[in-house]
Amino acid sequence: MTLFDLANAQSMRVPTSCQRLGTCHECIVEVRSGADALCPPTEAESFLKGGYRLACQARLITEGAAVDFAPLSRRPKILTGSAETGVYRHGGVYGVAIDLGTTTVVLDVVNMESGEVVYQASFGNPQRFGGSDVMHRISYDGGPFRGELHKAAIAAVNRVLKDACRTLGMDRHEIQEMMVAGNSTMRDLFFGLDVQSIGQRPYKSLTEHEWREGKRPTTALSAPAHTLGLWMNPKGLVTSPPLIASHVGADTVADLVAIGIESRDDVVMLVDVGTNTEVVIGRAGRYVAASCPAGPAFEGGHVRYGMPGVDGAIESLRLNGEAWIHRTIGGVEPEGICGSGLIDLLAELRRHDRMTPKGVFPGRAREIAIVPERGITFSREDGSNLAQAKAANYAGQFIAMRHFGVRPSGISRLYLAGGFANYVDVRNAIEIGFLAPVPEQRIVKAGNAAVEGARRLLCSRALRARAEELVKSVEHIELETTPDFFDVFVEGCQFKPMPQ
Repeated sequence: MTLFDLANAQSMRVPTSCQRLGTCHECIVEVRSGADALCPPTEAESFLKGGYRLACQARLITEGAAVDFAPLSRRPKILTGSAETGVYRHGGVYGVAIDLGTTTVVLDVVNMESGEVVYQASFGNPQRFGGSDVMHRISYDGGPFRGELHKAAIAAVNRVLKDACRTLGMDRHEIQEMMVAGNSTMRDLFFGLDVQSIGQRPYKSLTEHEWREGKRPTTALSAPAHTLGLWMNPKGLVTSPPLIASHVGADTVADLVAIGIESRDDVVMLVDVGTNTEVVIGRAGRYVAASCPAGPAFEGGHVRYGMPGVDGAIESLRLNGEAWIHRTIGGVEPEGICGSGLIDLLAELRRHDRMTPKGVFPGRAREIAIVPERGITFSREDGSNLAQAKAANYAGQFIAMRHFGVRPSGISRLYLAGGFANYVDVRNAIEIGFLAPVPEQRIVKAGNAAVEGARRLLCSRALRARAEELVKSVEHIELETTPDFFDVFVEGCQFKPMPQ
């Protein structure tokens, strides 16, 4: 019996397009426990390390053993946006807008004449076997299995496009254009480009190097759909917005388009929270941008009972006396805690003096119980990993505001964008220093701004031209080269508010 057989028995959907021969590499699962009960990895699985296996290749060698596993394509709770929705009609011109995040992917099929969305989907980025952050994926793609991450992204998008065509009764030839927004690494991997230069100083993509050398007019990308093997009109065009600089990529440009930043005369700040958090602050004509390598701690990584925002994840926590009151996604039994729940947890521990700003528990305990009946705990090591992830967000916001010359009180709007950001309790995020202490009434949850911006760019060539001009007015700062970066980072590791 293979893990594929077990998945079928549990009604767990695992993708495949090779009839389980081990050649499509789409049925990757993460084995969380019970790996000893499986056969050694086969040759077909040689590109996988750690706890990842191909469901069609991993066979049980211990009868009756319990193996806990989950497909990488598990559907997370992702805000897909508030776009105007319409009905698919034959004879229209359709396109696809994608927010290709490090952890999650959101895809909209759009009527390009009306701008209406006729199909929406979201799924976990299946490239996770190559690492949970961009630097690990760059390293993976530079090894003997270069191209596997590109292949995984294309296969995942194609599965969704095929499902959209089946659901809508659409012919793939009607999909004539695709707009892909993603950070520099995710975008370039999707287009099949070499990403090694992004992982080495000065951390710039090949397109940015070529643009700076005058070899290309823009950092935007375009390629015929057939060259990427996408399930759409083979003569269609796949495009991407330009980059800002370094790790601040096309998704940030899409964010800025979505919030209409170029039309604002007041000082506004964008914080797009993710594995890589981007911060942009400014007013019409002058902007400052920075990228914060926050890592995956708030998205299910490096925390023992951390998990993505899927069914079973605790998304809200409150301390009532000695008991923790929780709410899970899907209203099912808790399996772990996702990002919004972790922010609540940290804020509640501080609010009730159950943890010092440096993450020390009373009596120097190493671990505290959160849901004892389910074995879910929170340890000092978990807190340390979250502190470092939070510190990256803290440093990015603090240094960008200082560089621009404004305090939190001087920001008229803070747009909070990204995967789980829409579900975050803003007050709690401010109290632990995850967000700048901008007055709460000025904070706007922008939802999935990247996919909204991608939709707008997909439908308007004039807007694409304006985006090209917009990026020229953005000054990029490298946080690590700031003289006191380490001091700011260390201060940001404490669970307390950022200075006003």
